Amino acid sequence: MKFNFAEQIGLFCMLVLQLNLAYSQPYIRLSLKNLLPDVPVITTNNDNSLKAGSDSCADYVISPVVPLQPRFQPYVQKYLATNGEILEQIRQTNAAKFNTIQKILVKRGIPPGMVYLAIVESELKNSATSRVGAAGIWQLMAVTGRGFGLKINGKIDERRNTYQSTVAATAYMKELYNQFDDWLLVVAAYNCGSGKVLAAIRQSGSRDFSKLQQYLPAESRSHVKHFLAVHYYFEKAGSIVTLTKKERLRYLATINTTVAKTDAPGTSVPGNTGNPLSAAPLAAVK
Repeated sequence: MKFNFAEQIGLFCMLVLQLNLAYSQPYIRLSLKNLLPDVPVITTNNDNSLKAGSDSCADYVISPVVPLQPRFQPYVQKYLATNGEILEQIRQTNAAKFNTIQKILVKRGIPPGMVYLAIVESELKNSATSRVGAAGIWQLMAVTGRGFGLKINGKIDERRNTYQSTVAATAYMKELYNQFDDWLLVVAAYNCGSGKVLAAIRQSGSRDFSKLQQYLPAESRSHVKHFLAVHYYFEKAGSIVTLTKKERLRYLATINTTVAKTDAPGTSVPGNTGNPLSAAPLAAVK
């Protein structure tokens, strides 16, 4: 099957839309079944396995999987061994809140995987208050909350309202992302402030979390790793928000290249023989 240029563009737009739809449901890994029936299954884990030789169209799909980076595996395993029971309880009792938060994130242009930051911040408890006065599921300081339109006074505190606080938190995350263009740095800056992340960038000479993390406060380093662990617990994989900027661009390029190769001469499709498509694995975080 061949596609002209306009059809390729349309196909890629459908791919991006389906990614958002597939990832808008809590606890569900990215899946693009039935979107591209002529393309074999592609994963980005270590074995780069391709599924071929089946007569079922449903088997010929793209399933981009972001693996947990090897450097973080020991930390994540230790964290989940200690906190798995609490995380499972959160899963069982907060389905409605998950859906509400993720819908707000997606509507406002934030990847739905950022919902797991709220678990790290507060275990999704609106009543949560930190020792320094941060409040609500997103643990916003009063000055930050007011800066993003929340009403906070002696009678009302919208930081404790799921909808209002999530709207404010998305605006804050979007501001941080515009500054750093990297979701891991957004998580770090959400904890310690953008000033300390910028200082870590200057000291390390890098914008890669794995290289600058030693220059961050210990709490912020742990905060990012907790986020990775919680994300992995619920999704059994990473996503675009668990990658550095460099890894994210490579991941998106892999998807784009895969779609483009469906129009390449000699591409293997169901019922045909030939070399299957392959996807390069993501670089491990150093």
